[in-house]
Amino acid sequence: MARGDYLFVETDSFAVQEGQRKGMQSEIGSMEGNRLLNTNVDDLVTYFSEKFAIDVPDLLEDKMSVDQREAQRDVSGDPRRMAYHLGQGGPVMVSGTEITIDVPFSGDPGLFKVRPNTFNHSPPAANIHGNTLTFHIWGDNLTSETVSQQITKFVADVKQWLDWQRNSFGGFNEALAREARQAIEQRRAKLLQNQNLVANLGIPLKHRPDAPTTYIAPEVRRRLAPKLPPATTGTFKPEPVLEEGEYQHILKVLEGMVKVMERSPKAFHDIDEESLRMQFLVQLNGQYEGQATGETFNYGGKTDILIRSEDRNIFIAECKFWSGPAKLTETIDQLLGYLSWRDSKTAILLFNRNRDFSRVLAAIPDVVRAHPNFQKEEARRNETSFRYAFRHKDDPAKILHLTVMAFDIPTAN
Repeated sequence: MARGDYLFVETDSFAVQEGQRKGMQSEIGSMEGNRLLNTNVDDLVTYFSEKFAIDVPDLLEDKMSVDQREAQRDVSGDPRRMAYHLGQGGPVMVSGTEITIDVPFSGDPGLFKVRPNTFNHSPPAANIHGNTLTFHIWGDNLTSETVSQQITKFVADVKQWLDWQRNSFGGFNEALAREARQAIEQRRAKLLQNQNLVANLGIPLKHRPDAPTTYIAPEVRRRLAPKLPPATTGTFKPEPVLEEGEYQHILKVLEGMVKVMERSPKAFHDIDEESLRMQFLVQLNGQYEGQATGETFNYGGKTDILIRSEDRNIFIAECKFWSGPAKLTETIDQLLGYLSWRDSKTAILLFNRNRDFSRVLAAIPDVVRAHPNFQKEEARRNETSFRYAFRHKDDPAKILHLTVMAFDIPTAN
C-alpha cells in the first residue's frame, strides 16, 4: 500500500503559462525607466526569459535513498481485509513495515502541482519536501521483489508525467525570449518618446535626486536565480542613429581596397604594415576630407586609423599582419584599450601573407568568441569580413561593434 498526496492535480499548464507571461510583462513595465534604457537589450532578454522560463524537474535516480521502520496502519478501509474486521465499529490497526523512498530532483518543485496538457486519471502520489519527492510503501507481508516493483512503477509514472509537462511547456520557453524582447522594446520606445516630448518643450529636464540608478529583482523560486545585468550609470543618452550608416560606408570603402590589391598585386607584394595602413588612409581621406589620421592618441594609447567628425570619434581601427591566434587576441585587447566610453564602432584590418588564407578565415571566429569581452556574433558582411558585439572593458552594459576584415596580400607573378 502506497500513500502520499496526489501529484500534478492542483492547476493546469495554461494557467501557469499565463501567470509567467503576466509576471514578466509586469516586471518589465515596472522596471525603473533609466535603468532599463541603460541596460543592454540582449542582456535583459536573457535575464527575463531565464527568470520566467518553466523549469520542468528531472528525477535524480542515482541519488535515491530508502529507509524502513515498523509501523501500524488502519486497514478498516481496505476491502481486501473485510473479513478481518466485520462487526468492528472502529479502526483496525495492523502492524507491518513502512518503506520510505526519497527521490531528489532538479527543477521547480511547483511543477509537481501542475497538470500537463496530456494526462491520465491515475496520477502518482508522494509528498514534496524541498527538492525531494518522498513516497511510502507499507505492508504486513512485504518482499524485496514487491517493493522493487512498486518503486520502479512510481519512478516510471512520475517520469511519464514530467515528459508530458516538457511537451506542454517546450513551446512556451522557446517563445518567451521573443515576448521579452517585444515587451522591452515597446517600453524603451515609450520611454524615449516621453523623453523627446519633454525635450521639445525647450525647458530643462528636472532630475530627481532620489531616482534609483540600480534595480534589485525580487526573489524568485529557482535554484539559480538569474542576476539582473549591469547598467550604465547616469541618465540615458541614445546613440545617434546616423553612426551605423557612417560605419557601413567606411567598411565599404575599406573593402574596396581588395579590388585595388587584386588589380595591382605587384604593388602590394613587399609592402609593410605602415605602408598598407597609409593606402587605407588615402582612400578614407578621399571620403572624409582629411579627417582620417594614423597613429593618433586616443584614450589609452595610439590607434592605427582614427576618423573624427565634429569632435567625435566615428571610427577606430587597428592594422595587423596575421601571425597566429594569440596575436589576434592581443590586437583585440589593444583595440579595446584605445576605446573611450563614447566609442562604439571599430574594426581590425587583418593582413595575410604567405599563409593558408582559408585556415586563417576559419580560425578568426574561434579566437574572437574566446575573448572575455565577446558578447555575440552579428550579421557577417561576406566570407572575409566578420562582425561581432563586444562589451566595453570599463562598462559591461555598453556594447561596441567590432568588424574583423581579413585581406589576403597577393603574390606578384
